Amino acid sequence: MYSFIIALVVLILGYIFYGRLVERVFGIDPNAKTPAVEHPDGVDYVPMSGWRVFLVQFLNIAGLGPIFGAIMGIFFGPSAFLWIVFGTIFGGGVHDYMSGMLSLRKNGASMPEVVSDEIGKGLGFVVRIFVLVLLVLLTTTFMTGPAALLQNMCPLPSWYIWLGIIFLYYTLATLLPVDKLIGRFYPIFGAVLLFMGLGIMVIMLGWHSAEMPELTDGLYNRQTNGLPLFPMMFVSIACGAISGFHSTQSPLMARCLTNERQGRWIFYGAMVAEGILALIWAAAAGTFFAVPEQGLYGIDGLQAFAAQHPGENIAALVVDTISKTWLGKVGGFLAVLGVVVAPITSGDTALRSARLTVADFLHLNQKPIRNRLVIALPLFAAVFGMAFVDFNIVWRYFSWTNQTISVFILWSATLYLYSRKKNHGYLMTLIPALFMTMVSISYIFIAPEGFELDPEHRWIGYVVAALVCDGLLLAFVSWTKYHSLHHIDQLKALLKKHKH
Repeated sequence: MYSFIIALVVLILGYIFYGRLVERVFGIDPNAKTPAVEHPDGVDYVPMSGWRVFLVQFLNIAGLGPIFGAIMGIFFGPSAFLWIVFGTIFGGGVHDYMSGMLSLRKNGASMPEVVSDEIGKGLGFVVRIFVLVLLVLLTTTFMTGPAALLQNMCPLPSWYIWLGIIFLYYTLATLLPVDKLIGRFYPIFGAVLLFMGLGIMVIMLGWHSAEMPELTDGLYNRQTNGLPLFPMMFVSIACGAISGFHSTQSPLMARCLTNERQGRWIFYGAMVAEGILALIWAAAAGTFFAVPEQGLYGIDGLQAFAAQHPGENIAALVVDTISKTWLGKVGGFLAVLGVVVAPITSGDTALRSARLTVADFLHLNQKPIRNRLVIALPLFAAVFGMAFVDFNIVWRYFSWTNQTISVFILWSATLYLYSRKKNHGYLMTLIPALFMTMVSISYIFIAPEGFELDPEHRWIGYVVAALVCDGLLLAFVSWTKYHSLHHIDQLKALLKKHKH
């Protein structure tokens, strides 16, 4: 119990103190007009109240990630707590705030456009492909997963009926003005998701705290499948620590903010709220299945439960079992409904974000409905086609693509902070950028969907990842020297002009 409570307190303190430091380093301008205020279009640029934007942002970024990812992450052991806490404070919170505020400063631009501005159009095009692939994969994942859960809750003749219903909803959410469907109902869904998490936490702390995993149990790898803790755990727990997907969602809300002051609690704060949700589910999964009379405590009980259900979606089973047992019928229904609503409300905004990403690239005004349809119809076809691909394959490639995008965003924010002479503030994005680069590159060499190096040769993946990090750091240092010299030359030219 002590490890959980300390982690919870550190997350809250991280928001209060480090979140404020991130805001100070970025440098907000409360008097600046936001895109929603300066040129509202009634479709995507729509001013909304701060609390409403916060709940929409929280729901957009939550999805299955902080629940399913945290459950799969706790299989690695209590070290998952550390990654959720420090990943959220120093990685995810920074990433989300920077992506949201950079978009705000660039007229609500999508992330590929931000990367193009800060790093170059070539890499921006690569990121655009990555983002579109990620969003299609995620929309597919967040359509098929909830359809399966709904089929278990309310059986229909075929789960394809639920799939069709969700797809129809995605179509409406992608095309309608942001305040008509998303802005109106998402705050309610966000409250349901928060209720689910808080309910699980109260039951866990009140009646089951004795079986909770503790950091003092050891930080060694508890996985039984032979996969290493690094980098696998750091990809399994993505949305509960740091997730590139969030940077695709931040521009949606950057187009709805009415003041730059709102950025810290909407972007950084929503990420901390998601980290808390991930912490709760990681602790619950590591607590619920303890059977002391059989000598199974915490994570060992979870491992035993997973062994009894080979080939099944363990995370979904864990959520269903814990919710129904701890919260009763009504609470269990609301909790499972929250797990269903969360991914659906991330899937639809992912598709909406894909539409805006293409629109920004083509410079196509999205106010006319026909322009929205021109972009959305091919996206609908891609998502519908991917729905028939195996869920586990889609999820694996989504996870890696997701974390790789976070690398591009952190590097873009690093160049932005340095070029604006934010003292040494660029270190708060440079360090997580290097770390996530190491995670992303080594994952490709070690993961089953990558080169799947055997244990004796995994060192190759780590060495290659380290060399890439060294190369990028060297390139960054060289760029800073060039930037400094170029800046000095500009000053000299300016002084010379004034003398004449």
